[in-house]
Amino acid sequence: ISFYVPGSEKHSFRSPGATIVERKWHRIAKPFLRRKSVWHAPFQSGRVLPDRKRHPSVKVLLTIHDLNPLHEGKSAEVQRRSIAHTQRLINRSDAVVCISEFCKSDVLRHCDVGNKPVYVVHNGTHEVHIAPPDEPRYKPTRPFLFGIGYVNAKKNFHVLLPLLRDENLELVIAGRLDEADYIASMRKEAEALGVADRFHLLGPVSEQEKAWYFENCLAYMHPSLAEGFGAPVVEVMQFGKPLFLSALTSLPEIGGDCAFYFSSFDPFHMRDVFYAGMERYEKEGWAERIRQRGQLFDWKQKAGEYLAIYRRLFES
Repeated sequence: ISFYVPGSEKHSFRSPGATIVERKWHRIAKPFLRRKSVWHAPFQSGRVLPDRKRHPSVKVLLTIHDLNPLHEGKSAEVQRRSIAHTQRLINRSDAVVCISEFCKSDVLRHCDVGNKPVYVVHNGTHEVHIAPPDEPRYKPTRPFLFGIGYVNAKKNFHVLLPLLRDENLELVIAGRLDEADYIASMRKEAEALGVADRFHLLGPVSEQEKAWYFENCLAYMHPSLAEGFGAPVVEVMQFGKPLFLSALTSLPEIGGDCAFYFSSFDPFHMRDVFYAGMERYEKEGWAERIRQRGQLFDWKQKAGEYLAIYRRLFES
């Protein structure tokens, strides 16, 4: 197996000989494909795929992460372009992997896969239990709710602000500050609710800081409108913390019966779900149950599932 990587990642794998570094001239010629049997495109960006005319014997596996534009309130034209792009990649592939059953159902509903096999391989997760720093950049002074991800309208973090009417709580959100207008509207809403002093947008955090916030939060919150998988949800499972998720797209599949779900974003409904969920978590001892679910998303197991698919393509 070789890994086709940008120059910045050429030392990311243990064996330097296992990497092929991307070059601009590869758009014209790809000599490294002469000795390859299977090409795996692990994301639907579609920047580099084998040319069937030049490399007819190379089987192509495409991993599709989501069709999120269909669930984000995007315009009909944006949705059309997104589906058309994904369809072009499917047309150039011999098999497809989706990272959730929800994603697969979306693909089968909105794309034409013909008679190509469509598999589901959930993402794995890496070990987050690393030595935390003595102090994160911001250390809450009260019990706090934590969320992480790109801070944009799709992630829907603003719906958590009314929970801060409980003066004993803080809300800490980490991740790239992705949409200035959305962030400004969140700050404005926090001011209007009188909770701005207990609402903290941190921006990106280190792995160590993330581990600290996972370990010390009262609960993890993920009210996203659209997820192909929801990687942070699986990461935080390692800590056995109560999980409060949106009931939309793939999140119920990933959280299973080890999470509590917001079926709407009405503040009163969310408050009821939160307090009832916290009570059940404590009374029924959910922590170990949540940790055990996190073990289902093991990268070694998922790599084995991909290897089995590679072999099927190689032998077909």
